[in-house]
Amino acid sequence: MKFFLMLLVGLGMLSVLGVLVAGMIGMARGEPDPERSNRLMRWRVILQAITIVLFLLLMAIGRS
Repeated sequence: MKFFLMLLVGLGMLSVLGVLVAGMIGMARGEPDPERSNRLMRWRVILQAITIVLFLLLMAIGRS
């Protein structure tokens, strides 16, 4: 179970990084579509929340 959660936390972190980089590249290019930027940042926040919850669950399991 711990390995599975560690894997999910790692994938979550990589997902957050990917969405963040995609948003930063879009902003650097000066894309005229602000809705795309908002959508990416919304996904970043959702993925961060999921990753934090998984990390907390991993820490709770690790204590027992």
